[in-house]
Amino acid sequence: MKKTIEKYFDHAMLYPETTQDDIFRLCGEARDYEMFGIAINSYWVSDARRELEGSDVKIISVAGFPLSASRTDIKIAEAVKGVEDGADEIDMVANIGLLKMGKYRKVEQEIAEVRKHLPEEILLKVIIEAPKLDAQTQIEATKAVINGGAQFVKTATGFFGGATVEVVRRLFETARGQIKVKASGGIRTLSDTMALIEAGAERIGSSASVSIIKEHHAKINV
Repeated sequence: MKKTIEKYFDHAMLYPETTQDDIFRLCGEARDYEMFGIAINSYWVSDARRELEGSDVKIISVAGFPLSASRTDIKIAEAVKGVEDGADEIDMVANIGLLKMGKYRKVEQEIAEVRKHLPEEILLKVIIEAPKLDAQTQIEATKAVINGGAQFVKTATGFFGGATVEVVRRLFETARGQIKVKASGGIRTLSDTMALIEAGAERIGSSASVSIIKEHHAKINV
């Protein structure tokens, strides 16, 4: 690994039933385990920013999550408001319907519009919902993410299937170092995490981050 395992994790809490107490717990776990960041819905960003004041933990908010079919101006507004509330990064969902139709230029244009409205220092990661796409469409989607000016391509929301080694390797090989890969969706064990990192994932999105890190610590302390 290029860094400690903790720094791969965007500790996620993106369920519709999430409460403020859940967000406070997530923040505490990310801080205590020195994770890279937390991934949350935009409603909770201002609460998380107050809770994480003085911490190095980054806040990742979302746009168009999880269904992808919001209008572009709505995605822009959600992304911009997330940053205003304290987000350091935005995970937007590309329009999956357009990807299925082969309308890659339109997808690229939407990504570029969101990117244009964000400050330069804010990272933009784009979810392509790989479980709903065939291999060639995953490749074309990754190219659209690159051409749209984002910094990461992300495998999935986790609502419709998970990350696989095969998909992460495909996205990584397509990216050719131009952008990075975030693996997300169904990642619940240390072995899965390590395999995805080996395949090229630079970031891991998981709601099971704590148990994975504990598993790693137990293994290295044997």
